[in-house]
Amino acid sequence: MRDAAARAAVGAVLSRTKGGEIEVVEGSRSRVYGEPTDLHATVRINDPAAWRGPLHGSVGVGEGYVDGLWETDDLVALIQIGARSLTNQHRGISAAVSTTRSALHRLRGLVPENTRGGARANISAHYDLGNDLFASFLDPTMMYSCAYFPRDGADLEEAQLTKLDRICERLQLGPDAHLLEIGTGWGGMAIHAARTTGCRVTTTTISRAQHELASARVREAGLADRITILLEDYRDLEGTFDRLVSVEMIEAVGWQYFDDYFRTCDRLLADDGLFLLQAITVDDRLYEIEKASRSFANTHIFPGGCLPSLQRIAASIGNVTELREIWLDDITDHYPPTLAMWRERFFAAWEKLKAHGYDERFRRLWDFYLSSSEAGFRERRIGDVQLLFAKPSFRKLAGSPHEQGGAT
Repeated sequence: MRDAAARAAVGAVLSRTKGGEIEVVEGSRSRVYGEPTDLHATVRINDPAAWRGPLHGSVGVGEGYVDGLWETDDLVALIQIGARSLTNQHRGISAAVSTTRSALHRLRGLVPENTRGGARANISAHYDLGNDLFASFLDPTMMYSCAYFPRDGADLEEAQLTKLDRICERLQLGPDAHLLEIGTGWGGMAIHAARTTGCRVTTTTISRAQHELASARVREAGLADRITILLEDYRDLEGTFDRLVSVEMIEAVGWQYFDDYFRTCDRLLADDGLFLLQAITVDDRLYEIEKASRSFANTHIFPGGCLPSLQRIAASIGNVTELREIWLDDITDHYPPTLAMWRERFFAAWEKLKAHGYDERFRRLWDFYLSSSEAGFRERRIGDVQLLFAKPSFRKLAGSPHEQGGAT
């Protein structure tokens, strides 16, 4: 009876499908929902319990897929259709209840906070899954962030190197600069900046697995005299730096700590310094929902994570720092091909990954994670931006790419 009631409830939602066509097959029965467009997906129900998943939001949908309760021939298209079906009316209703829901989730401990101890545990849950895993689908730079494709047909490594070159150019890095990086990853940004511009780099991570591999890669590159890798929380950093970069680390800060994060960046940056932030963002209208949500991403992939909105970033910058924005570039369109390449490489490496102990549930978990992320960027439910901020004494250098106060 529970499954029948859930089937009826989910069917009523599916009957309002817009922006694509979903065929649902269960046993010998088949029903088509939606409208013919560029998107079509077929869903096969393997277990009637699958119908209960969507009643629990993205967590239930994702867990049903991970558990094999349902299959689809095109996971990206299916999630895109779902995103298109979310109307402004649904957003308004969700926004109205989000503040109350957020408070309830905090009281029940469903929204973890990134205290120093909590942040280490949350980061470890994702980034310490194994360096072999990430090396299997990332390119040789080991950059785990949106690439920048300079031309049609560019491969992933070229796109990541182009992204890194753009960052170095915007920060005006050179041999006299000391760059602080918050969020080392596996050392790709630090190695590229030191190798191509001659700058000194201090970089920090709280992932022990990342710290270990990044340190080894720096030694192999012969750059140990130019790069210092710390295993410290960003809040505990000391010193003053000419330049600061943070590439898709802010998503792990936690909404409770955005002001602390930007206040720390401001404190560490010289009075004539530049700060480049690359951030995954959520629509301003959805930020309060993002804060409140117990989603598949922040429960199974990035515990404690929360996407900022541009408005939220601007509020922190204006309220707790001396920084001013001097450049912005929306690079969202470069994320779908980045994610598609990661997913393709992940599946190509799967037989080797199985030998390292990763099981079928893990494969399906990462399939859902990578596919839903790609769909979100394709439908611009989420975006990716590069922002450049300057301290009060910064002055544009002759021949620099910056337009004071401008944005592109």
